Amino acid sequence: MSTAQREQAVFGAISHPARRQMLDLLVETDRSVSAIAEHFEMSRPAVSQHLSILLDAGLVTEQRHGRERRYHLVPERLGPVREWIARYERFWDDHLRRLQKLLSKKSKA
Repeated sequence: MSTAQREQAVFGAISHPARRQMLDLLVETDRSVSAIAEHFEMSRPAVSQHLSILLDAGLVTEQRHGRERRYHLVPERLGPVREWIARYERFWDDHLRRLQKLLSKKSKA
């Protein structure tokens, strides 16, 4: 999979609110499908499908413990999202600095 395809997979994976919430749950600790499913009003198979998308994007890993699968967050895979957001942070920081200078000039006048 190319870098562009990996980035597209990450953005696609986080596009769904349920998958973002699953990532939020996994920030706290590794969890089983059942433990994740407790937080949603959807079937366990539906939760498993969402986890499969996160797994394919590399945002989570899966470890088997007997019959149970536990999911673990791989936060470094969110790098493309962080980089994309950073561009907008720089944009807004620059605009706010210019606004602050303008307001400072007007208040002195």
